[in-house]
Amino acid sequence: MTKYKVYLLSILLPLVCLLSMKAQNTVILEHSETLSFDERRMPDAQILRGDVRFRHDSALMFCDSAYFFDKTNSLHAFGHVRMEQGDSLFGFADKLYYDGNAKFVRFRDNVKMIHRATVLTTDSLNYDRQRDLAYYYTGGTIADSLNTLTSIWGQYHTPSSQATFRREVKLTHPKFLMLADTLGYNSKTKIADIFGPTKVDYAGETEIFSNRGWYNTFTENSMLLDRSVIVQKGTQSLTGDTIFYDKVRGFGQVFHNMAMTDSAQKITLYGNYGEMYEVGRHGYTTDSALMVEWSDSLHFSYLHADTLYTENAPYIYRDSLVEKDSVYRQVRAFHNVRIYRDDMQAQCDSMTYNGLDSVITLYIDPICWSQENQLSADSVLIYLKNGAVDYLHGMGHAFAAKQEKDNLFGQMAGKEIYAYIQDGQLHRVELTGNAETIYYPIDESDSTYVGMNRTMSSYVKFYFVDKKIHHILFTAQTTGKLYPMDQIPPSEAELSGFFWAESERPHRPGDVFEHPVHIPRPGMAVKSAVSSATDKNAIKKKKKKKRNNEL
Repeated sequence: MTKYKVYLLSILLPLVCLLSMKAQNTVILEHSETLSFDERRMPDAQILRGDVRFRHDSALMFCDSAYFFDKTNSLHAFGHVRMEQGDSLFGFADKLYYDGNAKFVRFRDNVKMIHRATVLTTDSLNYDRQRDLAYYYTGGTIADSLNTLTSIWGQYHTPSSQATFRREVKLTHPKFLMLADTLGYNSKTKIADIFGPTKVDYAGETEIFSNRGWYNTFTENSMLLDRSVIVQKGTQSLTGDTIFYDKVRGFGQVFHNMAMTDSAQKITLYGNYGEMYEVGRHGYTTDSALMVEWSDSLHFSYLHADTLYTENAPYIYRDSLVEKDSVYRQVRAFHNVRIYRDDMQAQCDSMTYNGLDSVITLYIDPICWSQENQLSADSVLIYLKNGAVDYLHGMGHAFAAKQEKDNLFGQMAGKEIYAYIQDGQLHRVELTGNAETIYYPIDESDSTYVGMNRTMSSYVKFYFVDKKIHHILFTAQTTGKLYPMDQIPPSEAELSGFFWAESERPHRPGDVFEHPVHIPRPGMAVKSAVSSATDKNAIKKKKKKKRNNEL
């Protein structure tokens, strides 16, 4: 090949490519029953009528009549307008305006665009074929096999099936209605992206409020961010920084700053991690777990533990000989339990609360405080009445103490103890089973201590008025001795098992999160859960070692 031929090819090849590209970008009139011109009214247009068809690369356009502007590579189509792009995109309208150079379509009046199983309807739709992007701005609807979405403004990207909606957005699902100001939606994955204030309403059964996240409308799973809220039948709500919610299973999982409220039971659970189950209305929380009970608007109860469980349990009762179904609240707390109330404070390892009979049960090294009084036992039952403490029942190694002054402590010890509260003050104490007491009688004339009285009986009952002992009832077999104040033997000043744990007492709601050093509990039969588990493991190791030696 000579250098002249090479030079000629170098000129012709770009020219051929340019002409080929121009041909591909040219709108081609493929058919029309008539063609005419009107130089006065439409000087640059070909006037086409009857079964008009245009082709532009992969797109076909059909209409009843059209103005074709070959100089500007554009057209105006009228009547039964239809556009086909490949085998998956179809557009219908009364009018169409097409710019072939920009590959830009404007559909007008009775517009419908069908992309696979997705149908978009509106009165005005623009479609950018270069970006495969359709959008409307005067109101429209996008419907697929599952959902129907309406908004004032919307756009739809055909390759990804991703749509964006703004202003008065409504997503209608067979089970729920979603309302938003801005929403993303993918008709292929059926996932709605939440970008602003959004409400999901399950016909009053469940309401979801979120500002950011996603909602899979097919599986009804969602990830909700930015302090989202789930409300169940107006009585139970779940709030958190991040919530994973499975509506079908009725399951919610919360991360960070959780608040789970039951307004019917007047209880709120807080924590940095929690789970909620709609069946049985039960859930639990951990990591800074806190339960606040607010049935009494003036006296809240604060309960902290490593882990808190709460649930509604069903029960049947009779009303006028008619059986009725109802529910009551159950609460379980495990490890490092601490309680603060205005009328009582407590701590233990584990706790249960039964709303049916309003009883709180404290297990493993429980201690209760009421005013200046401290009560402990192997287990303690706290009975509530109208939201206030009615009485306490300590069982096994029961012990009560009250600091009189300095190192003087009134003390009671026995197998069981009952402490009754009246108007927020200790009213009566009953002690049974090898009951031992130490108390300090007061001379009413000068309010000085007479001495220390130490007694032993099978049963004793103390009555209090204005926080002081008013009178005492002993059994006939009671034995005792009164020591003058200056003749009290140090060995007699404390009952077996005495300890004073005021340093562990929560004095305000925030103290329930503290973990104070435990004062030793002498003579207590029940060990902590940790030590018990350690002992069991040690026994297992010894048995295993013995078996190995035998082998």
